Amino acid sequence: MIKRCFDILFSITGLILLFPILVCVAILVKLDSKGSVIFKQERVGKNNSNFTLYKFRTMRTLQNPSSCLTIGNTDTRITNVGYYLRTFKLDELPQLLNILKGDMSFVGPRPELRYFINKYSGTDLEVLQVKPGLTGLASLKYKNEDELLKAAENPEHYYITTILPDKIRLNKIYIETQSFFLDVKIIFKTIFSIFK
Repeated sequence: MIKRCFDILFSITGLILLFPILVCVAILVKLDSKGSVIFKQERVGKNNSNFTLYKFRTMRTLQNPSSCLTIGNTDTRITNVGYYLRTFKLDELPQLLNILKGDMSFVGPRPELRYFINKYSGTDLEVLQVKPGLTGLASLKYKNEDELLKAAENPEHYYITTILPDKIRLNKIYIETQSFFLDVKIIFKTIFSIFK
C-alpha cells in the first residue's frame, strides 16, 4: 500500500515538475526525425500479463528492425536526439504514465518483451509476481547493457545466455528482500549513476 501511494504521489509530482522538459523533448524528437513522438511497445508485467510501455522514440521508424535489442549507443537506427535521450535516460520519462496507471512501479524488475519471457524456465517466472519497475538492481548493474551487447560477437545469444539469467537472479534477490527503504536506496543510486 505504501509502495503504491509512493508511486502515485511521485509520478504525479514528476509529471508536473518535468512538464517543461517533457514538452521540449517531444519537440526535439519531432523535429529530429519522422515518426511519432512516443514509442509504444508491448511488454510483460505483473502476473505475466501484457501492457503497453511508453518511451520517447529514439530510433528511426523507416528501417526494418534487424533485432529487438539495441546494440550500443552508436546503433545506426538511433536518431541524433535519441543518442542523448538514451545517455541521460530521458527516453524513459513517459513511463511515469505507466507508473501512474499502475502498470509499473518506480522500482522493480525491468519489463521484458514476450520474446525473452518465453526463454524463462522453472522458477524464473517468479519475477513476474511483482510489478515491473523504472529501475531496479539489475538496471543498476546493467546500465551500460547496450555497450556490452555491442562488444559481443552474437549480441542476442549473449543477452539470452549471460545477461538475462543474471538479471533474473538479481530480480529474485530484490523480490526476496524488497522494502520501502530498499526502493528509496535504489532510486537514489539510479539518480546518482545517471549524473555520474
